[in-house]
Parts: sequence; structure tokens; C-alpha cells
Amino acid sequence: MTKSDIDLIAGLRKRDPKAQQTMLDRFGRDVFAQVVRLIPVVENAEEVYQDVFIKVFDNIQRYDSDRSSLKTWISRIAYNESISFLRKKSTPMIYFEDYDGEALSDEEVDETFGHANKETVQLIRAALKHLPPEERALITMFYYEEMSLKDIAFVTESLPTTIASKLSRTRKKLCRIIKMLQS
Repeated sequence: MTKSDIDLIAGLRKRDPKAQQTMLDRFGRDVFAQVVRLIPVVENAEEVYQDVFIKVFDNIQRYDSDRSSLKTWISRIAYNESISFLRKKSTPMIYFEDYDGEALSDEEVDETFGHANKETVQLIRAALKHLPPEERALITMFYYEEMSLKDIAFVTESLPTTIASKLSRTRKKLCRIIKMLQS
């Protein structure tokens, strides 16, 4: 942890407005991006974004630098607030479910994700909308935020091996959705 992080945390624990503004400046953009990927209605995402930072400011005393980085700790709060919001809203949505159809090989999945051109990126974005929030969160944390399996496990309160397994299944599901969208 850097001296600026230590100073920031100390300021936040004293409820210093400058430290709070520094926190928003440093992490606000990433947190909003994480939230809006799970909650695409901007007004709702803004509401959750505000709730995230209120919770961060109110719970900064609980932050433990031995367990995670400050960014990962904040991501965990953003993830939990987003999922809680979606569960409360519980608007009926139909998601692409797992099925026992033809299994995709890891090579087919890698081929689908391996060619990062404009069309593939657009297909992935469209396909993400067909995933449940928890699976969409896994994909966004791993690919968009480039979080490690260990950090994702911390955020989702899971084990890295479980995350790797879920990520593999979700990638295959996403690949099937992309193939469906292409046809």
C-alpha cells in the first residue's frame, strides 16, 4: 500500500471532506462503470453508485488492507449493492439458460473470444444482456476490469477455483448466445 493510500484511508476515517473527494476522484469512474454494466438504466445506476460511496464512507473503519486492496474492497461493495438493487427490483426478465445441448469445446470458446474486432465486441455486449446479473458481473470483472480470480473471489465471497469454474461455464453460455445472435 502506498503512502497516498494510507493517507487517504486515514483521512476517510476522520471523515475529511477532501479525502472523500479524493476517493470519488480516484475510484468514482471505475465504480460507476462497474455498476452501470450490471444496472443499465442510468438513473438506477446513479442511485446505486451513490449508495456504494455512502456505504464506503460509513464502513471505512472496517477496511482491512491485509485482506484486499482498497479498490477491490470498494468493488465488493459495488457488486453487493448492485446485486441487492436488482433483487429488490426483481423485474421479470428472461435470461438465456444453460441447457444440455451440444457441448462447446474450450477451443471453440477461445476462437469466439479470441478475435477482438469491433463486431465481436458488439456481439459480446449484446450477449451480456442475456445473462443473469451474477454471471454478467463475473464477465465484466474478469474482462472489462481485468480483475484476478482471487480479487473476484473476494468481491463475490467465493473461492478462486469456484470463480474459475463459473467463468468457464459462463464463457460457454456467452459463446452460445453469440452464435445464436449471429444466426
